[in-house]
Amino acid sequence: MVTNTSGKKKTAVARATIREGEGRVRIDSQPVELVEPELAQLKMLEPFRIAEENLRDDIDVEVSVEGGGVMGQADAARTAIARGLVDFTNDAELRDAFMEFDRSLLVNDVRQSEPKKWGGPGARARYQKSYR
Repeated sequence: MVTNTSGKKKTAVARATIREGEGRVRIDSQPVELVEPELAQLKMLEPFRIAEENLRDDIDVEVSVEGGGVMGQADAARTAIARGLVDFTNDAELRDAFMEFDRSLLVNDVRQSEPKKWGGPGARARYQKSYR
């Protein structure tokens, strides 16, 4: 059985394919162990730590990520992997465990950065005005 899922965070979009295999997890065609920084790598592997330990040995996960920054991509990949595991195993207890740990494992974060406007250095900040 093959499961396709996706995850989003800010402008990053991750698409994950999960199938039976030997425990390989690849992010953009490279092993997850080579992903830098290490914090992003730990974030991507979080769903496997919450699920049973032997679950990773039976499946292959292929994730392609585009857009956003390093941590946004890590969050998007984490969501895609967690959703894929729930779909692949069809396990309600696993879904509940993910939701109890962190809702963003299964639900996309819709927050986006606000666009910059004229008259200031950022979205809301304005340039200072001198009266004297």
